[in-house]
Amino acid sequence: MVSFPNAKINIGLNIIGKRPDGFHNLNTIFYPIGIRDAIEIIEDHSNQNQIDFSQTGIPIPGDDTDNLCIKAYQLLKNDFPQLPNIQMHLHKSIPMGAGLGGGSADGAFILKLVNDKFNLGLNESQLIKYALELGSDCPFFIKNKPCFAEGRGEILNEISLDLSNYKILIVNPGIHINTGWAFNNLKITGTETNLQQAITKDITTWKDSITNDFETPVIKAHPGIGEIKNQLYNSGALYSSMSGSGSTVFGIFNNKPTEAIKFPEAYFYKWV
Repeated sequence: MVSFPNAKINIGLNIIGKRPDGFHNLNTIFYPIGIRDAIEIIEDHSNQNQIDFSQTGIPIPGDDTDNLCIKAYQLLKNDFPQLPNIQMHLHKSIPMGAGLGGGSADGAFILKLVNDKFNLGLNESQLIKYALELGSDCPFFIKNKPCFAEGRGEILNEISLDLSNYKILIVNPGIHINTGWAFNNLKITGTETNLQQAITKDITTWKDSITNDFETPVIKAHPGIGEIKNQLYNSGALYSSMSGSGSTVFGIFNNKPTEAIKFPEAYFYKWV
């Protein structure tokens, strides 16, 4: 069985404060976009390993045991020991450490894929609980619809937001932003925007009302990310922002500019 985990962007991201459990409360809007990985799982009765994992595409650094796909399967295996050994293949296309949620999407989609393939009967709220054990962004990918998120990002309310009539340019300069570093360098003001109200306004007003708190420390450390944002505005973007803790920047346009927007060859950029 094959599945195609998609990326997301954050429209607005306000960090409200640190929680007693060490996580942070936040407000954000998650919006799914059409940049996708691919995951396949098949039963493997001949192999003694619980998971025979392989991967192509963008290389994933670190040990396989840290991979959220593997962790997701093991999480379900703990509660459903009847699950068979499997072969799992991941083809990675979503840039990593980029604020696009690619790893979170992969883990969440494995939960859904295993639930469907092996008829575990888990409902959406149960899958969300498992997803939260994997990471704060993971629950969104269980719903995978535009959502206003609170708490760690797991309190999700679907919203009516349709950007299908616009063109969105995703630009990633290949800078890996460590989320822990981003939080440690963040100045928490405790202020928050009423995002649910702000997105109902004309998109040309978003520039002045919807912000990402991570932009200040990340752009200070990597000024080139701010230059991408400026370039998108200069090319006619109605709204531009960094997604998540970076380093991806997106621009929302009425239409693709008549002249192509040029970036260095090493950059990942795609219209969605």
